[in-house]
Amino acid sequence: MRPIHGDDPHALAIVRLGVDVPYEQAWSLQRWVHDKRVAGALTDTVLLLEHAPVYTAGKRTAPHERPADGTPVIDVDRGGRLTWHGPGQLVAYPIVAITDVVAYACRLEDVMIQVCADFGVTARRIRGRGGVWAAGEPSLGLPDRQLGAVGLRVTRGVTMHGFALNCANDPRWFNRITPCGIPGVGVSSLSAETGRRVVVEEVMPIAEKRLAEALGMEPYDLHEEDLLRR
Repeated sequence: MRPIHGDDPHALAIVRLGVDVPYEQAWSLQRWVHDKRVAGALTDTVLLLEHAPVYTAGKRTAPHERPADGTPVIDVDRGGRLTWHGPGQLVAYPIVAITDVVAYACRLEDVMIQVCADFGVTARRIRGRGGVWAAGEPSLGLPDRQLGAVGLRVTRGVTMHGFALNCANDPRWFNRITPCGIPGVGVSSLSAETGRRVVVEEVMPIAEKRLAEALGMEPYDLHEEDLLRR
């Protein structure tokens, strides 16, 4: 049954925003939902989407990490460094009340690890690095490969931003930057690791299920139009 009260501690609204979503548009919607969640007017909510191609810089981005060719970058209020979002990459913005940001970040990494496993891909954490990774093989000259990243902001006990999982995106978008400020590593996707095309549409319902499980919540669908009426 769909929950009614915005302070229901077990409800997670799933809002699918579609594809080619401009970054600024989703960021503005995040802030709006965040204010509503802080006020108790909404349940915990996750926005799921594919962005139009964009580079974003978190608060820890160093000047030398920016594209040398003048490619535009949007400076954002999340943690972390420089990254790319775009078609073929699943982006999830959970806007939820938390008490422990470190434990929450680990839960988001666990979600991505579990989703990768659901598609037969072994992903793991690597000490000293954020996100989730496919292990390299040094004897073959194969580097560790990042499959997904986490970047967060927590204000008034409620999160913004979230995680991005590479599904079927073109890896050449990452050639202009050092992803997440980590040199000497690669970037991969579920498609590259499995040898078949794994699109966001296929991954999304599994990610929704795993996220709700990790947060101990009951998911329910909420259309964007209904969200904006709140």
